Amino acid sequence: MSIACLFVPLFPLAARLRSEPELKDEAVAVCEGNGSAARIVAATRKARRSGVEPGMTLPQARARVPKLIARGRDRECERTAQEALLEVAEMFSPRVEDESEGVVYLDLEGHRTLVDSPAGEGRGEGALAREILRAAQSAALPARVGVAASKLAARIAAGLPDSPTVVPEGEESRFLAPLPLEKLAPALEIAATLERWGLRSIGDLAKLPEGEVASRLGEIGRELHATARGIDPRPLEPYLPPPSFSEGMDLEWPLASLEPFLFVAHAALERLVRRLEAQVLACTRLEVALKLDPDGHDARSIALPAPTRDVKTLLTLVRLELEARPPGAPVAGFTFSAHPDQPRRAQLSLFGPAALSPDRLATTIARLAALLGAGRVGSPRALDGHRPERFTDTGYAAPPSPQMRLAPREGRGLLGVRVLRPAVALEVLLEGSRPPLPAGEGRGEGSPLRPLSLKTLAPDAAPPISGSVRVAAGPWSLEDGWWTEAPADRDYWDVELSDGGLYRIYREREAGAWFADGVYD
Repeated sequence: MSIACLFVPLFPLAARLRSEPELKDEAVAVCEGNGSAARIVAATRKARRSGVEPGMTLPQARARVPKLIARGRDRECERTAQEALLEVAEMFSPRVEDESEGVVYLDLEGHRTLVDSPAGEGRGEGALAREILRAAQSAALPARVGVAASKLAARIAAGLPDSPTVVPEGEESRFLAPLPLEKLAPALEIAATLERWGLRSIGDLAKLPEGEVASRLGEIGRELHATARGIDPRPLEPYLPPPSFSEGMDLEWPLASLEPFLFVAHAALERLVRRLEAQVLACTRLEVALKLDPDGHDARSIALPAPTRDVKTLLTLVRLELEARPPGAPVAGFTFSAHPDQPRRAQLSLFGPAALSPDRLATTIARLAALLGAGRVGSPRALDGHRPERFTDTGYAAPPSPQMRLAPREGRGLLGVRVLRPAVALEVLLEGSRPPLPAGEGRGEGSPLRPLSLKTLAPDAAPPISGSVRVAAGPWSLEDGWWTEAPADRDYWDVELSDGGLYRIYREREAGAWFADGVYD
């Protein structure tokens, strides 16, 4: 078996330079983090020669290279660079494994170049590795290539500066023997133990008896010893691209009305759902492409709150979409394309009725949007303001399923305000006989009147508030715009009554009325 490893050193930097090739000859560093806490992840050769090393903070690096060009890690650049690396690998083998960022394995068994090369000379592997290297360079990726009979040996060979490196079959242990132990990337505690034993190279570890290593280091030591001898039991796990599911047809006669089209569309959606079900997938977004008569095209995209395989739900969404926005011409053909995702698991109840399936919400929300308008259906969200009653609505999205059970966080003994809706009307006795400040009057003219006692106006209001004020703090403004010259329309106080109750009250300056809108728990 012959496996090639395609490796891109300093992958975050290589991905960034692939998008900005004009910075290739400059002193550039890729950082992760914000502000002075940002640390160097990778740097160009010009920056490294000036003393910039990974792990430095950005101020430390700029102290050595004042004109250092800093770029943050760009996950989108890295994603597209990894896709380009996979595309290079797929040019030479149908079996490709996406190992990690900047590392790809290829199964070269049975490749034409290897079959046609003379046996035992290794010329085929070297020529094929050079072709892979040239293809990666044409994709603007400075890659290295290693070829061996195991993934481990190929990965270590790809990390060597002389690229490409070919390890003959059966020579893996001899190839690994002179290399330092760091190439095997042992755990820190294992590396410290091996250093105390006086081991420096992979060959030194391979010479030890396997049983003695396993008895002292456990199963991790056994695996590390087998790796040092060139034994890599991990098989190549082929990378599978995201599947694409489409169903459609060209109609014999153009359809000008909706019902005949939905009859034909129902059968196509059933075929599409059967294909999704066979792959244990569901549809999370449905794209509808319509071919119009005599010449035209119309495309729609229907997003679902949760993945579904329910044909009725998909057909209802198609109906509502076409009723809301008719295509404007007879339909001569159509194509349904499903973007797949894993179906969402539902949590069953032992005592109560079964919960509503998340995928059924798509039909309900679509119907409400058709009746009320798309801008009137959503979920309430609190605004980033001071008034507790302010909110906005956003598009509805079902909450994601929890991946794990999180440990409860310990309380820190802080007070929490429970909002009272609607606010409770109060009768407030103020200190002195001077009337409250009128609306619009500046705050600098005299001190505001301090509340002395509170009493709920409505006897049946909850919670009932009554008593003398022991401590009062205020007044201050909590509404947006308090920093402007416009006068605030509310004065807020935090008060503690004689019975220990804590409340947040305010006065509407226009009406002069008092209300309680919060209670401290």
